[in-house]
Amino acid sequence: LVKDIGIEKTLMYLQANQEALQTYEELCQNIECNFETKPSYVYSLDDPWKIVQELGALDDIGFEAHFRKIKELPFKTVGAVCFEQQAQFHPLKFITSIVRDLNIYEHTFVKELKENKAVTNQGNITFQKIIFVTHFPMDNKHGMYFMKMYQHRSYVIALKGAADVKGMYIDERDKGLSFRNYGEYLLLGGGSHRTGKKGGNWSELREFANKYYPKAKEIAFWATQDCMTLDQIPYIGQYSKSRKDYYVAAGFNKWGMTSSMVAAKILTDLIMEKENPYAEVFNPSRSMIKPQLFVNIGESTMNLLKFGKKRCPHLGCALEWNEVERSWDCPCHGSRFDEGGGVIDNPATGDLEIK
Repeated sequence: LVKDIGIEKTLMYLQANQEALQTYEELCQNIECNFETKPSYVYSLDDPWKIVQELGALDDIGFEAHFRKIKELPFKTVGAVCFEQQAQFHPLKFITSIVRDLNIYEHTFVKELKENKAVTNQGNITFQKIIFVTHFPMDNKHGMYFMKMYQHRSYVIALKGAADVKGMYIDERDKGLSFRNYGEYLLLGGGSHRTGKKGGNWSELREFANKYYPKAKEIAFWATQDCMTLDQIPYIGQYSKSRKDYYVAAGFNKWGMTSSMVAAKILTDLIMEKENPYAEVFNPSRSMIKPQLFVNIGESTMNLLKFGKKRCPHLGCALEWNEVERSWDCPCHGSRFDEGGGVIDNPATGDLEIK
């Protein structure tokens, strides 16, 4: 981030996330959601220079972090950047508490969006302002989000009888593993890949667990899908320059807990017409000219030109069969469909026709 947007904006990005953490800490004093303060580590297996560079960048922006040797993980590392006073909590327990007095309406398909009206099968919903928090933004007509984002899958297994790693760990490599404990379980994450591509999935995690935690027992497994932006910063703010009453929060880049709180604060201020010191950093209309843009364009072009494949109803890309999860996946924008064609991940809003 320092190389891309400079020291000042990088510090603003960090401060926004730290303030989000502090807000959670305050809220969770009255919510039973297993809130725990723990150190967070970014480790490297074989490249100490990356750790040195990261510590240098943090020093440049005036944030205190430390070099640590890692003893808790079952393999050798060359060290880690340690962020003290970070935290984890149970998100479903947290959400269950905060939504208790809200009216939430589900299973309403929006067929069309007009300037201040959402057209549905049951009737029209009129609004003064609207916030899109649909994971991948659902309106293709504005904002160019289908070019500004792609989706990424990652996998987790929960192990009983494995080690307590006494913190939260993430590899500096995109393909690395993450570790954290929840109660008596070790949560092992990794196997990630761009949606529609091949990856290590649960097989990679199980091989690792068998090798390093042979006495542990797997008690659960799951996968997640995240929206990734061009520059690793979420899109939070006005949906596009041409839609002043539309707002969006998307592209959390696997950093959703603090990013969602940042979004809550920024969008509240924007809608209430107040200044927010961090809005500029997360502005969805910032420059798209990033290397990832051309990767996204290349993926879309290749898949649009493929013949003889099932096509995604979103924008017509060729779908790939995901043997591990038994689904049809779109490498362009990340839509997914079950074996019968039912949509299970957007931006596609309709089912796939299976003949």
